[in-house]
Amino acid sequence: MPIYIFCSVSLSPGEEAPGPLGDVWGPRRRQQRDSPDSEEEEEEKQKEAERKEAREGDSLMDLVAFANSCTLHGTNHIFVEGGPGPRQALWAAAFVLALGAFLCQVGDRVAYYLSYPHVTLLDEVATTELAFPAVTLCNTNAVRLSQLSYPDLLYLAPMLGLDESDDPGVPLAPPGPEAFSGEPFNLHRFYNRSCHRLEDMLLYCSYCGGPCGPHNFSVVFTRYGKCYTFNSGRDGRPRLKTMKGGTGNGLEIMLDIQQDEYLPVWGETDETSFEAGIKVQIHSQDEPPFIDQLGFGVAPGFQTFVACQEQRLIYLPPPWGTCKAVTMDLDFFDSYSITACRIDCETRYLVENCNCRMVHMPGDAPYCTPEQYKECADPALDFLVEKDQEYCVCEMPCNLTRYGKELSMVKIPSKASAKYLAKKFNKSEQYIGENILVLDIFFEVLNYETIEQKKAYEIAGLLGDIGGQMGLFIGASILTVLELFDYAYEVIKHKLCRRGKCQKEAKRSSADKGVALSLDDVKRHNPCESLRGHPAGMTYAANILPHHPARGTFEDFTC
Repeated sequence: MPIYIFCSVSLSPGEEAPGPLGDVWGPRRRQQRDSPDSEEEEEEKQKEAERKEAREGDSLMDLVAFANSCTLHGTNHIFVEGGPGPRQALWAAAFVLALGAFLCQVGDRVAYYLSYPHVTLLDEVATTELAFPAVTLCNTNAVRLSQLSYPDLLYLAPMLGLDESDDPGVPLAPPGPEAFSGEPFNLHRFYNRSCHRLEDMLLYCSYCGGPCGPHNFSVVFTRYGKCYTFNSGRDGRPRLKTMKGGTGNGLEIMLDIQQDEYLPVWGETDETSFEAGIKVQIHSQDEPPFIDQLGFGVAPGFQTFVACQEQRLIYLPPPWGTCKAVTMDLDFFDSYSITACRIDCETRYLVENCNCRMVHMPGDAPYCTPEQYKECADPALDFLVEKDQEYCVCEMPCNLTRYGKELSMVKIPSKASAKYLAKKFNKSEQYIGENILVLDIFFEVLNYETIEQKKAYEIAGLLGDIGGQMGLFIGASILTVLELFDYAYEVIKHKLCRRGKCQKEAKRSSADKGVALSLDDVKRHNPCESLRGHPAGMTYAANILPHHPARGTFEDFTC
């Protein structure tokens, strides 16, 4: 029985085994090593094909195993061990349809979320006390006739539509000290001395059942000239509060509008008024009055009841709404409001275009003269309001307070009270009917209304809808998605590791070759005799057998 010895010998490329022992391998073995062996190649190809089929089978089995263990519904009916069939095709079609419906619903929900919808919530909050609002009132007539002298009339002629050559047709007051002081006319100073005085107009005042008077009002200038604000909260005055709702628990005043002091209408201008009565605006103490545009009228001969309700508005910033959480800074006001922004903008516009400002505008620019009112200020302001929408862009604040109003009125005086009132105020009954009015402002109930914008669809709702649609159509959850990612990671990792392992094995097989030697082959070369014929101390090449000493071991083994 022949005995074979298998030796693995590593040689560097192009290096031959020197010395007599190299004949052990001989030309014959080198020829066998270098010449291609067709049988071995066929065997290797067959083994490689078998390994490839095994890998494909393992991959299919892995997918089937994953489908059976995955929580995604339907996959265990699509991927089976026996391969695809009609039943698997039907399940695959149903799964694709369900997946398509799910993706369609997800797209619709995402599009709805990106539209940033909002809803408006209305709520009423009861409270034990409420801050009373500021109340600004102006007589619709700006200048008293009894205070108008001829120099004053000539000065105001452009604003009143009166030509200098026209006869005023009414008796005028004698010139005042200002006419002889040598100082130029100042419209602000003129309005301050010639407008209706609150001490003359206010006949009765009561707040929450207690008396009040002119000292509870502050002077403010508007387009109507000199006006008065109750509970302004300025000049160190505390803001008043009310603890009850209903009539008699707010502000009640009786006014004489003094129609006999109204100026005649000589022509139509922006400063001309055809009405008789007062303009009233109810507003927060944090915003200035804009009474010419936001005020409501109260007519003489009536008692007007104004039931208020405080409204606190909360808006959303973009992209859900249009308000600005951080509003712009104003030049002339400390706190921002749309009214303050509008007055601030109009002031800057007139100063830039007319080099002056109107009487009601803040700042230190000179006041416009009546000629500037007619030629520049009024036309510029009309143009700004009607056409130039880009210069004054006032951003909506995200929090503001306003007051809703409900008005009702009754006739005053009655026939039974006309004579008494005429006697009380030393006026005629006709005068009482044409000039007297009563204004009653109160909270309807002691609560305030909140009007708040809220996001109609947030990220939590989006995720909830996607999760619901996912469970309905494909029976999946967020953990199912994690399972899919985990499986994909394992597949990629396996392929990368297999590719690296195959390359490493191929490199190792090309570097290390095995040589099969029979015992007859070893003896045929008679290494023992050759060993004895060598001179003493001669050694063999160290690279014949790796990890062996240079002499003695191999010779003893073969012998």
